[in-house]
Amino acid sequence: MFFEVIWLVAGLLGVEAGQDAVLRTMLYEKGEEKVDPYGITVFEFTNMISRLRNELGKCGVKDKGLIVPLKHGAESRTTSNVLSAGPDSLSYSRTPKEIMRIMYGTGDEHRPGGFFSKGANGRITREYLNNDSLRMFDELTHILSNLVLVEAQKHEETTLVING
Repeated sequence: MFFEVIWLVAGLLGVEAGQDAVLRTMLYEKGEEKVDPYGITVFEFTNMISRLRNELGKCGVKDKGLIVPLKHGAESRTTSNVLSAGPDSLSYSRTPKEIMRIMYGTGDEHRPGGFFSKGANGRITREYLNNDSLRMFDELTHILSNLVLVEAQKHEETTLVING
C-alpha cells in the first residue's frame, strides 16, 4: 500500500507540474495586462492568489506569484517565477492536509467548500482521513522535504565560502 501511494503521488506530481508550468507561462506572458473588472495586473492577481493559498494551507510561505524579489528568484538570479520553486530551484512540497485546506477553500481539511463544496470523496481522501499509515507518510514527506532544504542550504553556504 505504501509504495502504491508513492507511485500514485509521483505520477500526479509530474502531470501537475507540467500543467502548472504551461498555465504560469501563459499568465506570465500577459503579466502586465489589467484584469477586468478588478483593475489590477495579472502579476498582482497571481500574488494575491499565492498569498491566499499560503493562508488557507497554513504552511508558511510556499506559493509565490509570477514575480518575486530577486533574492527569492531561482538561485537569486531572476525575478520571474514561472516554474514555482524556491530560491534554490527546488519545488516545495505540500502535505495532503495542506492540499485539502486549499482545495476546500476553508483553511480546514475537515470542512468542505471551494472546489469540493460537498467534500472530496476519493479513495486517497477517505484513506488519508482514516488511516494512520498515510498520516505517517504525510509526516515522512514533511521530514524529507526539510532534510532536502537543509542539505541545499549547506551546499549554498559551502558555495558562498568557496566563492567568497
